[in-house]
Amino acid sequence: MITKTIQINEITFDELADKVAEKLLIKIEVYLKELNEKGNDVFMTRNETIEFLKIDSSTLWHWTNRGVLNSYGISNRRYYNKMEIIDYLRSNRLR
Repeated sequence: MITKTIQINEITFDELADKVAEKLLIKIEVYLKELNEKGNDVFMTRNETIEFLKIDSSTLWHWTNRGVLNSYGISNRRYYNKMEIIDYLRSNRLR
């Protein structure tokens, strides 16, 4: 284990605490931004989407055809972006 000694001159304890807090806040913001961006890339299959929304497969088919939910495909497989679904649900909540 390597230890280092840091000597601090001409700074108060409060100033040091503020500087450490600023750096820590920047690191946390970067981490949360990266975490949020990674969450946007989660794609679910039809079955995963049906289970997530607790709906029938015919309902998913109708919602996809009406443009309520966007699907992304490769060959005959369809995928749904989880974050898009969550955003849609939040924007259409009942009051």
